[in-house]
Amino acid sequence: MTPHTAPPPMQESLLDIAGKKIFVAQTGDGPPVLLLHGGGPGASGVSNYSRNIAELAQKYRVIVPDLPGYGRSTTGVDGTDPFGYLADNVRRLLDRLGLDKAHFVGNSYGGACALRLALDTPDRVGRMVLMGPGGVGTTRLFVPTPGLSSLLNYCTGEGPSRLKLEKFIRDYLVFNAAQVPDEIIDARYRDSIDPEVIANPPLRRPSGPKALRTLWKMDFTRDARLARLSVPTLVLWGAADRVNRPSGGRMLAGRMPNCDLYMVANTGHWVQWERAELFNRMCADFLAGRR
Repeated sequence: MTPHTAPPPMQESLLDIAGKKIFVAQTGDGPPVLLLHGGGPGASGVSNYSRNIAELAQKYRVIVPDLPGYGRSTTGVDGTDPFGYLADNVRRLLDRLGLDKAHFVGNSYGGACALRLALDTPDRVGRMVLMGPGGVGTTRLFVPTPGLSSLLNYCTGEGPSRLKLEKFIRDYLVFNAAQVPDEIIDARYRDSIDPEVIANPPLRRPSGPKALRTLWKMDFTRDARLARLSVPTLVLWGAADRVNRPSGGRMLAGRMPNCDLYMVANTGHWVQWERAELFNRMCADFLAGRR
């Protein structure tokens, strides 16, 4: 496996955001870029972007939060509108950091957060890079992918286990399972079994009488604002993604007026980790306006 630069020392803060604690790590200098991580069990900001932070920090102020419900941030997400809840908290984080506007990079759940934030307040977003974002065409087939089912079932049944997490990561998250060291699985498993997280998972199937309304709200392709969203956007989607269907990339490119799409061969759901060199180069160039 190609060696990667280790993340540089980062300034860490636990900020009070509307009564909740949001953990944030920062490094670098330049235009601000928020890196928003995915929603798999045990995910966190710095770990998800461990192969990207050092390179991006050469030209940008890199800001890496743990989204609500993950890492060192407060547990709990509003299940009636999870994407909106995440977007609201990230917008409050911008306010807390004194930032009127920033670039956003989002993977999966984090990509859905970034896209919702851009739809609600496009003036707060400079450019976006989305990798296999959630919420794209999710109500048009109704049947979750095997990878998404594995993720949603992690806390159900007999509950979390290292075996369930390993299967999700090796079978569904990446294209080449041999690339993932045991240390990553061990670390994510430890973080995934926090009793507060198990009691209130940040990502779950909508249920109850308002479940259908929640599902509709979580599908961006049913939001008329998408066709008017002019934020320059680069979508990178692994052609072998088994969590969010690669067809979602074409849906976004077909609806958003200023969206570039790049399908990444022999790559699963974790583009920024599996194809770090390609991702770092394309991301830095796009954020700099070289598209």
